[in-house]
Amino acid sequence: MEYTFTSDNFEEEVLKSDVPVLIDMFATWCGPCKMMAPVVAQLAEEYEGTVKVGKLDIDQNVDIVAQYKIMSVPTFLVIKDGEVKAKLIGAVSKEELVEAIDQAK
Repeated sequence: MEYTFTSDNFEEEVLKSDVPVLIDMFATWCGPCKMMAPVVAQLAEEYEGTVKVGKLDIDQNVDIVAQYKIMSVPTFLVIKDGEVKAKLIGAVSKEELVEAIDQAK
């Protein structure tokens, strides 16, 4: 299942999560973000139950964007125990995302 993260649920779903979280910081108008969407969906399926995988719309959650100093999209954050364990910027390979997730486990 792919999660939708927002300012309202960020603390509960991400910062207090007992499993690592992969966040796809995206924008609806972003071409590379659209290109990465199927990869994120695949990862959500593959890591079901062990990692929360989801998206956060940067245009609707500007407080989170400012907090994590997101300057370009897509940006992928891997957060575990409330801490950023990895930050990948741009359209990256599935392998790079898998490696970042696995290192955070």
